[in-house]
Amino acid sequence: MNGTAATSRTRGTAAVARPSAVRARRVSRSLFGVCFGLLALVFFLPMIWMTLSGFKSNSEIFSDPFALPDSIDLGQWKTAWDVGGLGQYVLNSLVVTAVAVLAILVLGSAAAYAFSRFDFRGRGALMTVLALGLLLPLQSYFIAQSTMFTDLGLTDTRWALIVPYTAMGLPLATYLLKVYLDALPAELFEAARVDGAGDLRIFLMIVVPLLKPGLATVAIFSALTSWNEFLLALLYIQDDALKTIPAGLLAFTGRHSTDYGLLFSALSIITLPMIVIYVVFNRWVVGGVTAGSLK
Repeated sequence: MNGTAATSRTRGTAAVARPSAVRARRVSRSLFGVCFGLLALVFFLPMIWMTLSGFKSNSEIFSDPFALPDSIDLGQWKTAWDVGGLGQYVLNSLVVTAVAVLAILVLGSAAAYAFSRFDFRGRGALMTVLALGLLLPLQSYFIAQSTMFTDLGLTDTRWALIVPYTAMGLPLATYLLKVYLDALPAELFEAARVDGAGDLRIFLMIVVPLLKPGLATVAIFSALTSWNEFLLALLYIQDDALKTIPAGLLAFTGRHSTDYGLLFSALSIITLPMIVIYVVFNRWVVGGVTAGSLK
């Protein structure tokens, strides 16, 4: 009888505890949702303000910067596109970004495969060099890089941006893809070798397909970095026909005055497509970052 009573009390306590635990989890999730929602607003509101300011004149922006525009007239965006010559800047940015991202994907995946699946002399030293690429700021090697590009005749060409963009993106790409490959079972590669597959075939037929989530993550991060880079684009490219978007936007600023309405319109034109791309491929980004940590 005592055992039956004790069991009944235990079940009753558990029945009471379960609803309270469920409520606690719901409250915790709600708090997390509110916190992350507020954090998202902190980053999202400036973009909304920038977009709405693109439909205002200078006087409207300065008199009441947070007021809604009187009308949504896309004609100002068309004016910004025509006056600023954004078409050429967009084309230059697309070419530079596409070539740099393609080079990062090819070289980064090959390097990650070598570091993950081969034990060769100097492997640790090369990994250390890659780690320095993640730690050293751009300004620390800018003078040496500028001298090299001048001697090679790369200044004022698209290669003056493609080469450093590729070099800056390779360390992160290699480490991210290596972590992903380290999580794959070694038996998969051993079975391929038993079947007679060589290194190149294993890389093309097994590694590349399995790396798709990681490659998508690297591609998006690299594209965003290359698309928005300003310092090198300003210093290495003086020919207006070769300037990318960040450097080309300086055309909207003058020595004594700036048309902020057109400037915000131009910023909206070049920013919104990248945001849409990131939102569309967000699932790939999250999957690529987390997949390498799961075995």
